Amino acid sequence: MAGLGTVRDRGYPTTLTQSMISAAAVADGAGRARMPHWGLGLLLFVFAPALAAGPLHEYRLDNGLRLFVKEDHRAPVVVSQVWYRVGSGDEHGGITGISHALEHMMFQGTARHPAGEFSRIVAANGGRENAFTGRDYTAYYQQLAKDRLAVSFELESDRMHNLALRAADFRKEIRVVMEERRLRTDDDPQALTYERFNAAAFVSSPYHHPVIGWMDDLRNLRVADLRAWYRRWYTPGNAALVVVGDVDPKAVYALAKRHFGPVPAVPPVHPKPRRELSPRGPRRITVRAPAELPYLLMGYQVPVLRTAHDPGEAYALEVLAGILDGGAGARLASRLVRGDQVAASASAGYDLYARRTDQFLLAATPARGHGVRELERALRAEVRRLRDQPVSAAELDRVKAQVVAQRVYRQDSVFYQAMEIGRVVTAGLDPKVLDAYVARVRAVTPARIQAVARRYLIPARLTVAVLDPLPVRGRRPPAAPFHGGGVLR
Repeated sequence: MAGLGTVRDRGYPTTLTQSMISAAAVADGAGRARMPHWGLGLLLFVFAPALAAGPLHEYRLDNGLRLFVKEDHRAPVVVSQVWYRVGSGDEHGGITGISHALEHMMFQGTARHPAGEFSRIVAANGGRENAFTGRDYTAYYQQLAKDRLAVSFELESDRMHNLALRAADFRKEIRVVMEERRLRTDDDPQALTYERFNAAAFVSSPYHHPVIGWMDDLRNLRVADLRAWYRRWYTPGNAALVVVGDVDPKAVYALAKRHFGPVPAVPPVHPKPRRELSPRGPRRITVRAPAELPYLLMGYQVPVLRTAHDPGEAYALEVLAGILDGGAGARLASRLVRGDQVAASASAGYDLYARRTDQFLLAATPARGHGVRELERALRAEVRRLRDQPVSAAELDRVKAQVVAQRVYRQDSVFYQAMEIGRVVTAGLDPKVLDAYVARVRAVTPARIQAVARRYLIPARLTVAVLDPLPVRGRRPPAAPFHGGGVLR
């Protein structure tokens, strides 16, 4: 399924796929159990109101700020998110991790609201707030009662152009960031393998480097670097304000003009495309690190919705991910985990809404008594089957039903609805693609799935990373420290 990028505890970025779906549901108490394997037609009939509810209203302020408002009157709450179109994918060597470091500093106060005041005010108004950084964006959110939206707007508009960025605060926060990196990447063998996988899979694309940044770059970041980054990217014309909940769109627009309208306009930034090179053959790396189990990552370079010449290919890859990893009945779980029992776990992932060409990922851990080589052969066999044999109509209908059902159930969360809008907008897509999702998924055929498998899931486009475990000595590292706000996991 399409991944959502990253989310953090106002600190370390964590790769998101299905985990974010659960987090979004938890954020507004809309958790749901796994849905049954209904037929697609019945599913769309039953849940059509959920997909159709709340048209999206779009406005633009004179200073360039885009405002998106979606009504959802099922509960008297509102989610407000400010998305800046800047993430690790806009960084270059020497300053990697700066977007995430600046996100830390956004909670260190302005002249009007000193450090700690932002969170105190939101909590005093019965709300929750947090932030997350990804490859394509940095975003900040508050979830409040509907009559407290002005609180969010006042605070966010202030730190959009009045951030203090004091040297003493930066020295403290960059130490926190470096410690998070040690705990959650350097001391986490699977995260370390994923980081090195990306460094091998992406050559010219900025997806090469991690959201958290390379340690040497973090050590050498200076507060002056963050001031320049803040002035360059944190502008109304590079931001999108997304509001979803029990609101009136015209009233939200008037409120946004009152609070964000006075923020000065800044000339827009036009970053270089930095496209990934076409692959010229398979790549393979081995990561040796203390770990209890081996781990295997395989990725094929594929287009995403924004970079595909034919958008139908992107939706076919979306459904293909569901065929491999769309629940307990999907191929990886039924054949590799329960069937041949060669894998203790296996998953597939694809980010439909990434801004740049990405990887179609397969990840797996071998079962006891089986090795990584055997597991890789089994994964390659599943990919080869997709290239050689068309998916049956029955299997495709079941997978489509699950793909659509997962998206429908996510609409129960006002938080996730806002996340979807922010994701596509910061990726440079028209938000209308969200309304087209179900129809485009339904239009995927067995022939189209086989065609994208034959074109993209081939050895020449493959990168393989293997975690080769070293002995684990000493106690495991403690959990990363909590830095305020609500934690989404």
